Amino acid sequence: MSLDDDARARLDALDRDGLLRAPPEVTSRQGPTVRIDDRDVLCLCANNYLGLADHPALRDACHDALDAVGAGAGASRLISGTMSPHRAAEQALAQFVGSPAALLFSTGYAANLGVLPGLWEAGDVLFSDALNHASLIDGCRLSRARVHVFPHRDLDALARLLAVHRTDGKRAVIVTESLFSMDGDEADLPSLRRLADDYDTALYVDEAHALGVFGPRGAGLCAQAEVVPDVLIGTLGKPFGLAGAFVAASEPIVRLLENRARSYVFSSAPSPALAAATVTATQLVREADGRRAALLAHAARLRPELRALGFDVPDGRSPILPIHIGDPAATVALARALLDRGVFVQAIRPPTVPVGTSRLRVVPMATHTHAHITHALDAFAATRRR
Repeated sequence: MSLDDDARARLDALDRDGLLRAPPEVTSRQGPTVRIDDRDVLCLCANNYLGLADHPALRDACHDALDAVGAGAGASRLISGTMSPHRAAEQALAQFVGSPAALLFSTGYAANLGVLPGLWEAGDVLFSDALNHASLIDGCRLSRARVHVFPHRDLDALARLLAVHRTDGKRAVIVTESLFSMDGDEADLPSLRRLADDYDTALYVDEAHALGVFGPRGAGLCAQAEVVPDVLIGTLGKPFGLAGAFVAASEPIVRLLENRARSYVFSSAPSPALAAATVTATQLVREADGRRAALLAHAARLRPELRALGFDVPDGRSPILPIHIGDPAATVALARALLDRGVFVQAIRPPTVPVGTSRLRVVPMATHTHAHITHALDAFAATRRR
């Protein structure tokens, strides 16, 4: 069988299982509404939580930086690609999360794929939450350390694993998200910090979906809980409205990663224009208390009203509201019915989520209006009746 024939057969299998994806094309700026197939629809599935992706100050910062430093860095960071905007962004991000130092990466995925194997290796032991993001899972695998997966947010199970297996490795780390990207629930960070301290284990927290949304001036759930992780990962493509990611940690850890994180060492440097705009974005996020309040108010309204319509939405306070359907084909059908009514919510299916847990992932933005949320609820009510 040729490679083309094999690809077609595998695509057919995905289609039969209701798992084939074909992303719609957005032909407008990213905002509370977007343009798809020549019509404007309400966007309820982006990670643009604070609505900053189209903020005029960010557009101006990008334009100014393009004129000043150009579009590309021209090389990897360790060759000639480290430019003054990269250092300014790293300093601003470190200050934002209250960390001694930070290091920029091209994406959140690249950060986790570089940081975990850059700090832990064969002969070490890792303890990873079962619902961690794919980038964390893959980073753990690439480290070649021994990995123990504990049931989602099950502290007792984690404690038992630590008691038995902590001595399996020289170095150890507990790996978790702070706000889980597909379920919208939160890690018990104080308890994880205590377990890490009790067992001489580092704590690695991915704050991708919490930074900008929670904590004092948006500094995240670690800051809100007054927990200091040994390693903190943040992304710039969500509340910051840009693209890229960073790791925040002590000076020695960051310096080591500059030399050992392969996705940093062997990648061209992020665009200096985006790095320059990151300084502006960080300030916008700090000053976005009003936007955070609006975002969380939308989530607080949607959750009970969706439940009242008969949808399965778990408890929580975050702006990530999963509507559990189960069957992937039924989930896709519901997403299409909503789009027909002008509401864009993507169907989330395996392998993004475990088999049998397909869902719609509803995410409001701070820039949605009360009328937008009413329109969304009306569309959900109509599809539910049908």
